[in-house]
Amino acid sequence: MSQVLQESLHRYTTGLDSAVSTVVWEAAARVPAFATRLAEAGIEPRAVVGVHDLDALPIVTKDDMIARQRSDPPFGGYLAHDVRPRRVFQSPGPMYEPQLPGTDPWRWSEALRSLGVRSTDTVLNCFGYHLSPAGAMFEEGATTVGATVVPAGTGNLDLQAGLVAELDITAYTGLPSYLKALCTRFTEAGHDPQCWGIRRALVTAEPLPDSLRAELSAWVGEVRMAYGTAEAGLLGYETAPGSGLCLPGGVLVQVCDLSSGRPVTDATVGQVVVTLLRADYPLVRFGTGDLSAWMEGPDGTPRLAGVLGRVGDAVKVRGMFLHPRQAHTALADVPGLAGFQFVVERANHRDALRCLVTAGDGVDTDALTEDVRARIRTALRFEATVELVSEIAANADPVCDRRDWS
Repeated sequence: MSQVLQESLHRYTTGLDSAVSTVVWEAAARVPAFATRLAEAGIEPRAVVGVHDLDALPIVTKDDMIARQRSDPPFGGYLAHDVRPRRVFQSPGPMYEPQLPGTDPWRWSEALRSLGVRSTDTVLNCFGYHLSPAGAMFEEGATTVGATVVPAGTGNLDLQAGLVAELDITAYTGLPSYLKALCTRFTEAGHDPQCWGIRRALVTAEPLPDSLRAELSAWVGEVRMAYGTAEAGLLGYETAPGSGLCLPGGVLVQVCDLSSGRPVTDATVGQVVVTLLRADYPLVRFGTGDLSAWMEGPDGTPRLAGVLGRVGDAVKVRGMFLHPRQAHTALADVPGLAGFQFVVERANHRDALRCLVTAGDGVDTDALTEDVRARIRTALRFEATVELVSEIAANADPVCDRRDWS
């Protein structure tokens, strides 16, 4: 598996060598701030002939970009002087994001096409339009495939349920939890079930657990997860449930080691780092702050294994990172498990990992603890002591680090 994954990642990166080198050469000539960044890293633009020639370039973070924008407003000198953005958005921080010229600059149309959205569809877009780019991102993607868009935004579920009943809406973009609320409100409002026409949904921006997917699939025939950021647009999308996130065109996606910043070529969890293939806004080696890992897709291509947490959420135990969301994923469907908490302690200069668990009524506790222990070993690659407890506080952190480093 590891060798197959490495080979597929090699094909992916070498396939983008020419595009990446072209972007670096052109951006260094058009954007002085980017040329300075390369020079500070000791990288000669013309020496970049492939993806791996950028490995030595330090990752730039959102905080770095915010600092640059404050010193050189509004875009930190990263937008080419001959480019005028169509819109300007602001994400928390605050960080300003330009909408770049061209059709569907965030590339969401690729995910919508894969889902089957076409010119015959009407899309209810339930992402916000106020300062955040999300609403505009999905509208651009939907109009690019020729679909009609209802710019619903968020809020006023009664009105939106009425829109679904009256406008022959066939597709949805938005949060999965918001789609569930919309389904519930449609029923509560007494609308004719025959008027529910949403057959496809592209959801993102929050987790989609199997239980929620199952609920939504009872209403919507095809529910697929996607992943992107305000700064970089689409970064991955499902082609089928559980298939991992397929990598889109127009961007280089890497998973990088949390310590060295170098790309990883196995299933190790690391930070998602992206390079836009645009010379007018060279967002190169940008750290999203999201954690993911590589997996092999059903077609043999490398795919992202979803978003496994955020940089800073992980706890390093015995030289490996333990991620809260990854832990939730590993233990989510253990029969009879009512709750859990990992506790990391240190004795005699050695890390010790315990997993506290609570059991549902009538559960075979011996079988439960053994099942949890096996999941931790196979899915998280840790050995842990599993202890049955009577209660775990509802607000308890999923990973509690009690180590004393003094």
